[in-house]
Amino acid sequence: MVLKEINSGLWHITVTREGFAASERSIQVGQDEISIEMLLRPASAFEQIRVTQILGLAEQAMEIPGSISRIDAAMLAQAKVFNLDEALRKVPGAYARSEEGFSLRPNIGIRGLNPTRSSKVLLLEDGIPITIAPYGDNATYYHPPVERFESIEVVKGAGQVLFGPQTIGGVLNYVTPQPLFSRTGSITVDGGNRDYLNARVQYGDTFKKTGFLLDAMRKQGEGARENLRHGLSDFNAKLLRPVGSRQTLTFKANYWIEDSRVTYSGLRLNEFEANPRANPFRNDAFNLNRFGSSASHSVGFTPATVLSTTAYGYTVERNWWRQSSNSAQRPNDSADPACGGMANLDTTCGNEGRLRNYTVWGVEPRVRTQQRWFGVRNEVDFGGRIHFETQERQQQNGPLPTSRSGVTVENNQRLNRAFSGFIQNRFVIGNLSLTPGLRLEHVRYHRLNRLVNARGRTDLSQWIPGMGVSYAAGSALLLFAGVHRGFAPPRTEDIISNTTGGVVDLDPELSWNYEAGFRTRARRSNLEAAYFRTRFENQIIPANLAGGVGAALTSAGRTLHEGFELSGETHWRSVGGSRHSAYLRGALTYVARAEFRGTRFSNVGGFSNVLVTGNRLPYAPGTLLNTTLGYQHAAGLNAMIECVYTGRQFGDDLNTVNSTADGQRGAIPSSMIWNATLNYPVERWRTTVFITSKNLFDRLYIADRTRGILPGMPRLVQAGFRWSF
Repeated sequence: MVLKEINSGLWHITVTREGFAASERSIQVGQDEISIEMLLRPASAFEQIRVTQILGLAEQAMEIPGSISRIDAAMLAQAKVFNLDEALRKVPGAYARSEEGFSLRPNIGIRGLNPTRSSKVLLLEDGIPITIAPYGDNATYYHPPVERFESIEVVKGAGQVLFGPQTIGGVLNYVTPQPLFSRTGSITVDGGNRDYLNARVQYGDTFKKTGFLLDAMRKQGEGARENLRHGLSDFNAKLLRPVGSRQTLTFKANYWIEDSRVTYSGLRLNEFEANPRANPFRNDAFNLNRFGSSASHSVGFTPATVLSTTAYGYTVERNWWRQSSNSAQRPNDSADPACGGMANLDTTCGNEGRLRNYTVWGVEPRVRTQQRWFGVRNEVDFGGRIHFETQERQQQNGPLPTSRSGVTVENNQRLNRAFSGFIQNRFVIGNLSLTPGLRLEHVRYHRLNRLVNARGRTDLSQWIPGMGVSYAAGSALLLFAGVHRGFAPPRTEDIISNTTGGVVDLDPELSWNYEAGFRTRARRSNLEAAYFRTRFENQIIPANLAGGVGAALTSAGRTLHEGFELSGETHWRSVGGSRHSAYLRGALTYVARAEFRGTRFSNVGGFSNVLVTGNRLPYAPGTLLNTTLGYQHAAGLNAMIECVYTGRQFGDDLNTVNSTADGQRGAIPSSMIWNATLNYPVERWRTTVFITSKNLFDRLYIADRTRGILPGMPRLVQAGFRWSF
């Protein structure tokens, strides 16, 4: 879609379509033709997906050669989403495993991949990596609150080659609101049981042709167990400045403070049976401060060619003091002989401080251009990235349960330098489009153990090809298929020995990812279905406790993930009269296979070299289902009820069924929880009041066994208001 007759100057554009949230954007327009795709271009390179989903343009929606999902602002607001886990359960193919309750350290798996610490997915905010060390340690110990996002975008197909370094499971891009060049603001306050409080203020305006948006939030409350409490403060600023008629500058800064009382240990079986929400580790504490900023420059050389360059950086200080006892070691703690057992947990048992500092920065230019070559329309994306990471890691063992200093037993520096380049070209020939792409990742590793002066270096390079194809069978049906190389670099600590500095024989994770499906779009309905098959040549099992029982520094070999996913929604207007309407939304994932295919032996639980080839991979539930039934009244009343079903899964590679005494192995039974929300706008006060309940029937279920049994969040009842001004 092209706007041809539009005067130069600063314009404020609002685009709406039935069934979609309104999109607003202020833009500087020159004399040339301007495409809608360029006008609404977000900070990241996800603009094709974002524009498609917001505008619902048939000619664009029917061109994306792969499975996509988008949770828009309306969906997040209507459901009064409490945390990221709740939001992602609405996405087909995604499994968000609960941990502490607030989803501050989310565990996200895609299509049967292990969700632990979200290490198999790429997390971006406005196209910028957010994990503490994307190349050296892609573990999610920090995650922004879901309230910060305007929408969430998910790419699972061949389009992943545009992003890196993780290209195995999927790419999640969190989109933050843009300044609107007009005075706007809101105050949102809600509270509930378990001492929950969430207060947020947003204010936006324009100053000397610069639009800005300020956002501050305080969120606190109790977690899923006793002696768990979370407190976080989040401050954000975003500025947008047009420069002439063809350029824009965007600056964003955020500061995050978390002060939580949270443990690393789950429950043993007898502890869970006695009190499923118990937590004896009342002295454990987690503190994290993060400051991040980015500057983006976008210039349109022609109406068809745009260059966007983003410089980004962030620093993270993370200190986690936790008692060394875990469910496998209790009641006697071999890691702390002075402890003398659980009876002395609050007196003579020591505390371990895992003290971390991270510095990350990089620069990424991207070019998008549209050309015609020999009568064939081409849409080309290409660019690159330079990326630098520094990890400073210490462990101090304190003599008392309340210690916050102690003897240094680890003092590591880990450095990563990464260089990447990518190109993707979409050839459009009638109703057929072919989209080949290629990415190159080069990673350099360095590790220094200051305690023994052991130093090691290594590097690796990997080509990552991909190909997508789509065919528009009419105006409402798109058939698509794709294949791409899955790649995830090993962690610095896994590829270089801590004691000698020698290089460990550990290959990167590599896979071939296939998918095929269709997408339909109609006026009030849409449907998407996809078959997926992921064949790992080498799947790595991390060498730390967070990797689960039996984790070892090893290449796990060949595995296979296969299944299908289905999502869609439909709207009914004039239900029982012109003032009523309803909608039904659903997302289904069925992972038929997630199994070891190569020769794989397990040594967990005292067993030795047990062949587990053909066994199901841990934490790969067979069925995930999310359905939402909603009702809307013309006066503004909105009500919805949601069902979330998670199928049975195993906690170890032996596929142990009965729970072991330490709680770390055994089947995790299926669970079904219900959520309900009611919103009512009071227009004369420009206010919306709401009440919501999560886990409506207070279902007790096991969410995780990785470090002992962890229960899911109990029933939450929250009520509040949002006042706009």
